[in-house]
Amino acid sequence: MSLLDRYATDGFYDEMFDAEGEPRPHYRRLYQRLCEMSLEDYRSRVQLVDLTLVGQGITFNVYGDQRGAEKPWPFDLVPRIVPADEWDIVERGLKQRLTALNLFLHDVYHDQKILRDRVVPRDLVVGAAHFRPEFVGADPPGGLYVHICGSDLIRDADGGYYVLEDNLRCPSGVSYVLENRTILMRILPKLFRDLAVRPVDHYTRQLLRNLRQLAPDGVDGEPNVVLLTPGVYNSAYFEHAFLAQQIGIELVEGRDLFVDNNMVYMKTTKGPERVHVIYRRIDDDFIDPLVFRPDSRLGVPGLVNAYRAGNVALANSIGTGVADDKAVYAYVPDMIKYYLGEDAILPNVQTFLAWRPSDLSYILANLDKLVVKATNESGGYGMLMGPQASSEERAKFADLIKANPRNYIAQPLISLSRAPAFVDDHFEGRHIDMRPYLLCGLDGITLIPGALTRVALRKGSYVVNSSQGGGSKDTWVLAPDGSARPPSAAQSHYGGLLRQSLRQWRQPQMPEGKGDANAAEEGAQQQ
Repeated sequence: MSLLDRYATDGFYDEMFDAEGEPRPHYRRLYQRLCEMSLEDYRSRVQLVDLTLVGQGITFNVYGDQRGAEKPWPFDLVPRIVPADEWDIVERGLKQRLTALNLFLHDVYHDQKILRDRVVPRDLVVGAAHFRPEFVGADPPGGLYVHICGSDLIRDADGGYYVLEDNLRCPSGVSYVLENRTILMRILPKLFRDLAVRPVDHYTRQLLRNLRQLAPDGVDGEPNVVLLTPGVYNSAYFEHAFLAQQIGIELVEGRDLFVDNNMVYMKTTKGPERVHVIYRRIDDDFIDPLVFRPDSRLGVPGLVNAYRAGNVALANSIGTGVADDKAVYAYVPDMIKYYLGEDAILPNVQTFLAWRPSDLSYILANLDKLVVKATNESGGYGMLMGPQASSEERAKFADLIKANPRNYIAQPLISLSRAPAFVDDHFEGRHIDMRPYLLCGLDGITLIPGALTRVALRKGSYVVNSSQGGGSKDTWVLAPDGSARPPSAAQSHYGGLLRQSLRQWRQPQMPEGKGDANAAEEGAQQQ
């Protein structure tokens, strides 16, 4: 028997097999290779991967776990394969989406046209937990707010792609994309010779290039770029250290930096060294105790003033969290239509907003059919899987929703696509999602041809987060006709639209009466 003889799709959309149980065309080579492998051979490779992960310290942290801070990263060897024509849709859709989100952020922190035109409700934006009225009128380099974006995609029962959420503050996980690829090339090298898999190792080079573009004018030589981490107890610290090493920049904590005369400096054994660009992995609340949380020991006092003065660049910018609020997410297709005059290429999942009275009534009456999410939680926390929850859990969530409707959304439970995962001595289907990573620079948008495919390793689970028992797979994007992929037309199209729109809005008109900053602060107080 082969390792896949007992595999069943169980009525779900399966990435490897069609409804008749036959391998899809782009999976046939991989299927043949797996069928040729014995159980002992496959297990030995799984063990080798586990040893490699532990030996290299490829781990993650789970907050609140009393058994220990670090966990080995769960990695399933069978890759997810995306054919070129499907990836083209993903690429165009995500670049369209990031273009609109950057324009939205520039708009809400400047002219606020989309709010005045009532396309997006003003109260929803100015009342968002991550809206920063302190930054209304501030100009980030080139007008760009989001430089690194990780949007989560899912596939439904018909195989269609949907955007589940956008991660625009400090998106994590790309280090595992790079490490998964490196490990799989060592463990299963023959598979790469069978298929024209596009490389992902240029991610760090492109990221460094984009970060250097953000440096203030007048820098002599190469700009000094650093990665700012909260420290070793952060859940993504491995990624911070890995990326700093791969990019070739210094990994610093807040205590390593200081501000003098609105300039940021790094402490070194040779004396202070000017810092021009900060790739920050610290949330807004902790980045500067003089502006946000005064009890923060993770940030840099005075950093915000240096940023507002244009003497240092931040990636991503402060205030981007308002656009990945799960309630604001519901309006992204409207943003695309408003700013670009286009329909969304990648649709949203149907979303009910509890702050709307009609939606609230529907949510409370259908908790057993819906997935309820807190608007600013992540990692699988603050979520109710209604169809799998007990009546007590649903009653508790109903009280939470009624107490704070603005803080909750609900969506139907999507039958996420599945892919084979190794269990004991055979393969079983497990639900998956996919997080591609986009880099937005001053000269365009780049989508790395790969992604973090997260897999719910617990049988029947729809929660793919590593903190909730999830793992990952390598994601292979195939080149068309086995050739190298040329630059996407979507890169130049949406990059050009973004630059043109930002130039038009560089000198926003103030509304009559109060300035935008005062109006935004007044709206926030009314919340």
